[in-house]
Amino acid sequence: MRTREDLEVLEDQALAPYAQRSRLSRGRQHPEPEHAYRTAFQRDRDRILHTTAFRRLKHKTQVFIVTEGDYYRTRLTHTLEVAQIGRTIARALGANEDLVEAICLAHDLGHPPFGHTGEQVLNRLMQEHGGFEHNAQSFRIVTHLERRYPEFRGLNLTYEVLEGLVKHETEYDHPMLQAFEPHRRPTLEGQIANLADELAYTAHDLDDGLRAGLIRPEDLEGLALWDELRRSIGWDGKEFNDLIRYRLVRRLIGMLVTDVILATDQRLQALQPRSPDEIRDHPVPLIGFSEAMAGKVGELKGFLYRRLYRHPYVVQTQIKAERIVEALFQAYLQEPEQLPYWVQDRIREEGDLHRVICDYIAGMTDRFALGEYRRLYEVTDVL
Repeated sequence: MRTREDLEVLEDQALAPYAQRSRLSRGRQHPEPEHAYRTAFQRDRDRILHTTAFRRLKHKTQVFIVTEGDYYRTRLTHTLEVAQIGRTIARALGANEDLVEAICLAHDLGHPPFGHTGEQVLNRLMQEHGGFEHNAQSFRIVTHLERRYPEFRGLNLTYEVLEGLVKHETEYDHPMLQAFEPHRRPTLEGQIANLADELAYTAHDLDDGLRAGLIRPEDLEGLALWDELRRSIGWDGKEFNDLIRYRLVRRLIGMLVTDVILATDQRLQALQPRSPDEIRDHPVPLIGFSEAMAGKVGELKGFLYRRLYRHPYVVQTQIKAERIVEALFQAYLQEPEQLPYWVQDRIREEGDLHRVICDYIAGMTDRFALGEYRRLYEVTDVL
């Protein structure tokens, strides 16, 4: 049997000097006895996995609303892919896999139904009441909304996991820098989670767009990364089927992960950081693509924005989603007694009608929000 102390010794032996060791965590807001056979970051990971918010990700939109079919990514499968990619990068660079995994698993807990469309609508509706941003909501979930312990609200996660959530940053994510030393970068593990998120959604959104037929292989011709992928598997660009698509996306992920590892290793070798704090104090992120690959990825992401995220079919769905989220918000605001009793109790307890309604809607899955909209607005024979 290996105790927690044994695992901490193994971390000291296996991790790079710049990796965040669990025994050197800055701890939790509410002190707790350490676990007998799990490190602090392993314990955080497990707490995140068992949350209600994590289970709800199964029925939340990534790009395609869950009613579109069972084969497209949901917010849950996206999260699992981010965690897998993050662990691979962390292992290769000598970083703490458990910390990376915990941050990756929690990074999208705060996403509302209907993806970024739902987020934009809630932010607009909440402009005079503090706004809405899904990273901030993820933090709110793990520090306030999840109620699982009698001694405190939230999950009482370690400083390093919370820091990774607060400073989660990609092209579509903007960190809330009011706390956790806003002048400093996150740990290398937090930076890995950022990059793993970007890498995962770029690859699997391309995959889902091709599967749905909203993107055709010929549309991608001329993109440097796509042409490189074609050559790497020896595909002539003629017959296209599921097997070829699997090979292309698998190769894409492999190429991107390898580039990140090699490029980051070069930066680390040049800097020779001896502690996590040296990573935090470096003026720019150390995790990233090589300059050449960053240009190719940027070109592909620009294509995805124009041809997938702004595809007429996707935009039509987004407009419907906007109407649903706004209608739910206004209905609850005008008559809070339509809300479940436990939500009404929170309104009385916290005295913030707008924020509680926002929390309630943000926690909905796509299909629950659709059902609520029908219940509130569609006339049926029973009336």
